[in-house]
Formats: sequence, structure tokens, C-alpha cells
Amino acid sequence: MLLIVAVVGLSILRYFELGPFANLSWWWIIGLFCVAFIWFEFIERMLGLDKRKAHDQHEKARKERVSKAFKK
Repeated sequence: MLLIVAVVGLSILRYFELGPFANLSWWWIIGLFCVAFIWFEFIERMLGLDKRKAHDQHEKARKERVSKAFKK
């Protein structure tokens, strides 16, 4: 997620030509977009990070349901 924020920030700075980013090549930004795409589409799946996040969310929801059920 931090990578996407950096790419969007660099794109905005380059578009408005602010500071040292005025001379930054668009190819650097396009390259970072490609890296972010490859990370989220392939590498994250290979490492199982997408499944781990989904499992953590389901586990949290289950714990909340159980705690609500026993509070009554």
C-alpha cells in the first residue's frame, strides 16, 4: 500500500512540476506502477499474503461474534 501512495504522490508532484520532481522522467513513475502491479498481482499471491489477510479478517469477525454472544 505504501508503494501505491508513493507512486500517486510522485505522479502528482511530477504533474504539477513541483521542486526537483519537475525534471523527473515519467518512465520512473511508470516503472513504479509496474512494480506495484507485479507485487499485488503475483508476488503477494505467491507468498500467501492475500490469504493470510483474509484469514485474519475472518478470525477477527468470529471473535467479535463470540464475545457479543457471551455478553448477553
